[in-house]
Amino acid sequence: MKVLICAFSGTGNTRRACGLLAREAEKYGVEWEYRAIEKGAPVPELSQYDALVVGFPVHAFNAPKPVLKFLKKLQKSDKMPAYFVRTSGEPLKLNAASVITPARILRRRGFDVRGEFPFVMPYNIIFRHSDGMAARMERAAELLSARYAPMLAKGEGALPRINVFRRFVAFALRIEHPAMPVLGKTFRAAKSCVGCGKCAAVCPQKNIVMKNGKPKFGGSCVGCMGCAFGCPADAVRPSLLNGWRVNGAYAFGGEPARDEEVCRYCNRAYLRYFHDAEAFSPESAENREIGCALLDK
Repeated sequence: MKVLICAFSGTGNTRRACGLLAREAEKYGVEWEYRAIEKGAPVPELSQYDALVVGFPVHAFNAPKPVLKFLKKLQKSDKMPAYFVRTSGEPLKLNAASVITPARILRRRGFDVRGEFPFVMPYNIIFRHSDGMAARMERAAELLSARYAPMLAKGEGALPRINVFRRFVAFALRIEHPAMPVLGKTFRAAKSCVGCGKCAAVCPQKNIVMKNGKPKFGGSCVGCMGCAFGCPADAVRPSLLNGWRVNGAYAFGGEPARDEEVCRYCNRAYLRYFHDAEAFSPESAENREIGCALLDK
């Protein structure tokens, strides 16, 4: 079985989650290839693959606009199995609404959408998680990957149930899609900018160009925050979102946060997510049943 993984990942969290899942899937004989969803990338030829996995970070309870554009460009399929890997900074059930539109697009193009594999990864906007939280999220992602991998290999899976309220909230917040290109034009570099060009290099939308040693922000921003997050001088000022700016890579390899160290924000949801993941043993013969139960919550 050969799987094509296509993912939009501004700061690397979604790419990291896809990598964990792919490496676990190798244990079940799955071969895989990774393609970044970014502006100007060619549309992949799907005939050599047996399944498609689409990864994306949740933006305001929706999939980023570049992901939707990418899916609409895919060649039509004759029931190719398709899955989503979605990453979010918090384990709220509202995040499940982000798969509604991507699933509809893929079905219209003839794909057999069989399920999703949700992960929680540390924030790149709003506030900075502790490195302990990041390490525990990484551990949970590793365990969940071991749970999801046999499901992917066997073509199993499930999509979440999404009620009317979650659908309404996601629809209302889709205002981000037209708003971010306008807001992105007002991003600026502070005096501390060293002109390294890393922001331009990391931008999946190719929205940043260097002029006179400083970044100039165009009108294709989707709010991935890769520029602000990855700036070595913490010089990118994302306009109205500056108060939510998060800068610098997380240390995933440290000591995972204990229950009493889990942040107060969405505390119960984080603890439930961590405990669900940590209750799983990769050696358990019930891994597929547990995985389906988690996706069904």
